[in-house]
Amino acid sequence: MSEWKAKRFWKAAAVVQAERGFAVELDGRGVKTPAKQALHLPTLAMAEAVALEWDAQENIINPNTMPVTKTANAAIDKVMVQHGEVADMLAAYGDSDLLCYRAEAPEELVARQIEQWDPMLDWAEERLAVRLLPRTGVMHIPQDPKAVGLLRDQTHALDPFELAAFHDLVSLSGSLVLGFAAASGARPADELWNISRLDELWQEEQWGKDEDATALALIKRDAFLHAVRMFGLAQAD
Repeated sequence: MSEWKAKRFWKAAAVVQAERGFAVELDGRGVKTPAKQALHLPTLAMAEAVALEWDAQENIINPNTMPVTKTANAAIDKVMVQHGEVADMLAAYGDSDLLCYRAEAPEELVARQIEQWDPMLDWAEERLAVRLLPRTGVMHIPQDPKAVGLLRDQTHALDPFELAAFHDLVSLSGSLVLGFAAASGARPADELWNISRLDELWQEEQWGKDEDATALALIKRDAFLHAVRMFGLAQAD
């Protein structure tokens, strides 16, 4: 039996003012999330992006071509109802941030980590008022609880749509600092993504690329870039 697929039933998608920001209507009918909640968007820019995705659908609706809608759905159906738990999970990265765990050798890798990762820790001290300290090796050494607490407060301050995008920025990069840097536009998104993959890129230089690993990295990169865009849409107005 073939899987049933939803077909396009509307002529045009339109953005309208809603009780909570903006909504997208399909021939006058409001779009709902998978959990049957009203899809209310916080900014006009995000609503317009969602409407464009619905308008771009042809005969068969393909959710894989609707990343903004998908993330907005997650913000409403998942993040909004468990904001504290999601924020705590992401804030925990601050106590074991990727940028803080350094190689013991070889010298070239150690130097590259210092060159690329130290400036991001300096940025965190300047912009987030937090100084995270590097460690050598892979054993967990806790950071200053005060620093972790400050990062936790700043993570909890994000609204559900920002937090939905921030989730991917942090989980994909492995770094709370890089997540905040990407969200604030501290550096180009591609550059921050490559900084997060410093160790993998080093291994590729030494041993060559693995096709499967490279393909997976490209998928993750696209998801990271989408999250940067989504965070921007959440703050656009």
